[in-house]
Amino acid sequence: MNTQEFIKIEEQYGAHNYHPLDVVIEKAEGVWVYDVEGRKYLDCLSAYSAVNQGHVHPEILKALLDQAKKVTLTSRAFRNDQLPLLYKELSEMTGYDMSLPMNSGAEAVETAVKLARKWAYQVKKVPRHQAEIIVAGNNFHGRTVTIISFSTEPLYRDDFGPFTPGFVVVEYGDAAAIEKAITPNTAAVLLEPIQGEAGVIMPPEGYLKSVAELCRKNNVLFVADEIQTGLCRTGKLFASQHEDVRPDIVIVGKALAGGFYPVSAVLADKPILGLFAPGEHGSTFGGNPLAAAVARASLKVLREEKLAERSAELGAYFVEQLSEIPSPHVKEVRGKGLLIGVELKPGAGGARRFCEALKAKGILAKETHDNVIRFAPPLVIDKETIDWALPAIRETLNMK
Repeated sequence: MNTQEFIKIEEQYGAHNYHPLDVVIEKAEGVWVYDVEGRKYLDCLSAYSAVNQGHVHPEILKALLDQAKKVTLTSRAFRNDQLPLLYKELSEMTGYDMSLPMNSGAEAVETAVKLARKWAYQVKKVPRHQAEIIVAGNNFHGRTVTIISFSTEPLYRDDFGPFTPGFVVVEYGDAAAIEKAITPNTAAVLLEPIQGEAGVIMPPEGYLKSVAELCRKNNVLFVADEIQTGLCRTGKLFASQHEDVRPDIVIVGKALAGGFYPVSAVLADKPILGLFAPGEHGSTFGGNPLAAAVARASLKVLREEKLAERSAELGAYFVEQLSEIPSPHVKEVRGKGLLIGVELKPGAGGARRFCEALKAKGILAKETHDNVIRFAPPLVIDKETIDWALPAIRETLNMK
């Protein structure tokens, strides 16, 4: 079957909840993907940063296959021999006492919301069911009903109410707005250290540190959604570390399984995460032995291949090279590590047409918020491959 035949079947039988580029990927390796006609493309999206370790990394693949031959699912009704080791290795790598594994990133965000609320009632003594969580405008934390309840994107909200109460929205990057919004009922402040889906929006220098200090001063939890920014994507293990900030709760996902399996987790110290009691929260698949084995291998690759350092070095080079492109369409290039956004001017005709042009040249990138092209290749990319891509990117950014 060819590309158009696959697309026709998908359009006929699948819900139209995405607007993908018209490329049908059949296989992948490292930073490269191949379509059903055998054409080769450089992946500059990394499945929204889920494939930081590169596609089909051999060490993670081996862990998946070895574990799949033994046992894949026990449910949490019984213990397994992989989950305890994942707990230990996550703690050693991140410095947090405990973790709670889930599956999707949205599930982990929901878990963090429940945890912050329980902490508010049990520890801070907020009146029951009166807890509030402060979030930032233009956030993206997922698409469950509770999460879209604090989204400011009309597309995510318009036809899906009524909404879950208990959230206060302030402008991203404005620490004073957070300070003003804090009340005795405030349980937590939930932020992305860099807003990825909003267009790789960078907060002002010192913002995260100011928010962390406000939270500490007011007995409020600081919760960092590092699902997209964490696990080496921005040049450090967590993007919060760029400001020497240690959030009370960290949410991770995506690259926690290197693209092989949905694995997410909430990280916190025992006084917080130890509040959950048996039966209060769980998941049939969360913490299953296959997921745990894959996550353990994924973390090992991040450590042993020094992907944080690699992202910092190559990201700085990529941003520098993109910034030097003389284009009438480019308003700004911004990012940290290998999470990079190229914002286009209003008259450029939207980012979609540039992404389609890049696809024709063998580079897969994706528009976000209509006017930003996101470049986020797997962290295993090398300088030679970036240099290979730059002429095509230059040509595309200068098209009429």
